[in-house]
Amino acid sequence: MNIFSTEQLYQADAITIQKQELGPTDLMERAGTQVFNWLHSRMQGAQVPVRIFCGIGNNGGDGLVLARHLIQHGYNVHTYVVNCSDKRSKNFLINYDRVKQVTKKWPTLIRSEADFPEIHRDDVVVDAIFGIGLNRCMEGWVKAMVQHLNNAGAFILAIDMPSGLYPNAPIEDPDAVVKANHTLSFQTPKLSFFMPSTGIYTNTWEAMDIGLDPEFLMTQPPIATLLHKQHILSWYQPRAKFSYKGTFGHSMLVGGSKGKVGAVVLATQAALRAGSGLATAHVPACGLRVMQTAVPEAMASSADENAFLDSIPQSEEHTFGIGMGMGMEEASKNALIGFLEQQQNPVVLDADALNLLATSPESYEKIPAQSVLTPHPGELKRLLGEWTDDFDKVEKAKAFAAKYNLVLLIKGAHTCICFEQGMLINPTGNPGMATAGSGDVLAGMITGLMAQGYPSWQAAAMGVYLHGSAGDIAVQQLGYQALLASDITLNIGNAFIELFKPEQAPQQEEAQED
Repeated sequence: MNIFSTEQLYQADAITIQKQELGPTDLMERAGTQVFNWLHSRMQGAQVPVRIFCGIGNNGGDGLVLARHLIQHGYNVHTYVVNCSDKRSKNFLINYDRVKQVTKKWPTLIRSEADFPEIHRDDVVVDAIFGIGLNRCMEGWVKAMVQHLNNAGAFILAIDMPSGLYPNAPIEDPDAVVKANHTLSFQTPKLSFFMPSTGIYTNTWEAMDIGLDPEFLMTQPPIATLLHKQHILSWYQPRAKFSYKGTFGHSMLVGGSKGKVGAVVLATQAALRAGSGLATAHVPACGLRVMQTAVPEAMASSADENAFLDSIPQSEEHTFGIGMGMGMEEASKNALIGFLEQQQNPVVLDADALNLLATSPESYEKIPAQSVLTPHPGELKRLLGEWTDDFDKVEKAKAFAAKYNLVLLIKGAHTCICFEQGMLINPTGNPGMATAGSGDVLAGMITGLMAQGYPSWQAAAMGVYLHGSAGDIAVQQLGYQALLASDITLNIGNAFIELFKPEQAPQQEEAQED
């Protein structure tokens, strides 16, 4: 599912109207009717008060279409117009008149705080105040209106996006954004749904097809793409009957220092679980016995130093994952840079490998093309420098990936994979995965997938998706608090199996308008 900018969505509206020869309000009617079908299928005629707050633009017009259909179907509807300006869109006015034709209970105008209606916790609130066209922060009594909605404790359904939120830009005032329980986003989700600072304004969302021109959307370069299991399945490489362990590559996991050998253990186990035919762990001497005991399926080699790494073996036949628990010794840094100067193939760089390189930014030029970097937020900041907001962070990450021809992850609730062709956003995972060692497992999985021949960006995307899916499966049995990184590893196989299960059909068909 592709994610588009505000400008692209406006173009899609215009082209759809032109190519489908729609009237001025036909697309609005289509969108509002789809929202009605969604709500009607869930409420089934229940007489719970539905309070629809409409702005005076096209988003408000969508709300008026919804109000009209609900009224015609006998619902307990209360419609309000947030009268924040004298400028009303033409389509809003047309649908305002249509509401008047189906009820004597005309929409209530809200001009100030004195007009705010009482809202009960059992009410259903529909936010149709502002859509993607909002270009400035709400102030004064309109901001107070938003806070009134947020403080009521009622279920809030946002049409297209929560009012006050921008599709692909940061917010200025956290108190001037509707906090929606659910958002029905027209055609595609918005980038702001996936950023930490803005995604908190809608608990859940779903994309609602309103029939925008598919040819136009297919030819537009998206600002991001939301991963789906169909992507992973399309990349998946089946195993031939007569293949053997050498067919599926050899992962070399390099890292560890005194007291931190467990990080390499986790990464090595994950590389094997992700399908690497062979795995070797290269650790300081203090970790050799640990590795041979903890991961009997893997081979192990050691550096000369006991407590830290002072060497990295060169090989063109291995796929390297480097940095887990490595430490910050100068000898480790020298070994890493010396290795990168001679290595031609893409590698996975994680944790302290990134921290060591960040102390000498000129060393970024030595990273082989198409390598995958998997920093946590602190490590990412050392790579990119400070950013002003989540959207600035994304742009800096894209620029970094393009400059050095790398694949760069922005880890989080929705991990982003930045690479030359664009940006992918991951939908899997849960808060229980915020636990020690989870990143080591991910780095190992990506290394194991690259060892099998997956291109770097595919290996990164598959690794992130399956890592999150494995965590989702594990958390169903363990809960958030008890989830360990090793539990993610143990469920990598189940995550692969999950790919081949058929999609579950919706539990309830959407009702169609009479």
